[in-house]
Amino acid sequence: MTQTNTLIIGASISGLACAVSLQKKKIDYILIEKENSIASPWRNHYERLHLHTVKSLSHLPYKKMDPSIPAYASRLQVIGYLENYQKEFNIVPVLNTRAISVKREDHHWITETTSGVFKSKHLIMATGAYGKPKTMHVEGMETFTGNIVHSSQYKTGKDFSGQKVLVVGFGNSACEIAIDLYEQGAFPSMSVRSPVNVIPRDILGISVLKISLLMRYLPPRIADKLSAPLIKLLVGDITKSGLKKKAYGPLEEIAEEGTVPVIDIGTMKHIRAGNIIIRDGIEYIKDDVVYFKNNKNERFDAIIAAIGYERNFSDISGFDADRFEDLKVSTDRQKYFGKDGLYFCGYWISPAGQIREIGLDAKKIAKKIAKDIAKKSEG
Repeated sequence: MTQTNTLIIGASISGLACAVSLQKKKIDYILIEKENSIASPWRNHYERLHLHTVKSLSHLPYKKMDPSIPAYASRLQVIGYLENYQKEFNIVPVLNTRAISVKREDHHWITETTSGVFKSKHLIMATGAYGKPKTMHVEGMETFTGNIVHSSQYKTGKDFSGQKVLVVGFGNSACEIAIDLYEQGAFPSMSVRSPVNVIPRDILGISVLKISLLMRYLPPRIADKLSAPLIKLLVGDITKSGLKKKAYGPLEEIAEEGTVPVIDIGTMKHIRAGNIIIRDGIEYIKDDVVYFKNNKNERFDAIIAAIGYERNFSDISGFDADRFEDLKVSTDRQKYFGKDGLYFCGYWISPAGQIREIGLDAKKIAKKIAKDIAKKSEG
């Protein structure tokens, strides 16, 4: 059994940020990662992926992105930044080590892994809010004659050139994948079941997330009302493009649902130009024909299920349900932050950008652990 003060599970953005924050507090830790390298989610994402958050709000603690990186970094640029981050701070994760179970025993956390057992006073779950792809359930999908793949398996539109492709969903990944399909010679449509919010990436040359930071002290509903006229001016009336608008604005969506509004990087322009076709929710599938809820149907060669990810990780833990509920709000508002030495980094969806929030949370976690250690040494 290997002992350490703090065990961090997951060596992507959250895990790396926590490791460096603990280093700065001179706290002993071990970082484990189930894959054979750091930042594995970024290595597996589709090729076209870019950050939708400006780089000035997308860096980890104690190291900004290089000036040569553009305002919105590409997937490869993010990977390069994380690799440099690892090297600069000499982070040495234990790779190819999957957590199998986590349990609390005698005021310690016992984590069983594929590389042995770890015993720690503190445990940081840094596996992220999007670890497990959701499964699509549609009547008749087993009869579909083409390929159905989750967006986590999608790499490039080149694989679908010349094909009619239905993207299911209208989140940020779905919208960028639809653009990529069009740019690579496919004929994309999008099945959109639910109402959505769409916001511009920039307002008058300023990142929309920087504006969100300025408005974060206002109640979400008030902030949304103030910004609604400008958003409509810049994005347009999305209902004219076949989309349904949510009954409330983007900041209230984040606060109430824990979901991120769509940041428009050109999808609306392509929809209006007819390059991307909006379809209703799916009723059922038969062979290569998809039947929609508005009684229309169409033949497709492939379906991309951009329907998101599961948030819990009950397959490795026996955590109370209250701990999962607690992750729906920021760490400052969580009732159980640090209870029993257990921390979560990267699970709350922030209106000011996920990577920025991860960096802030990592520092808060390290500060709280350092405070707990100091209390015990005084006692």
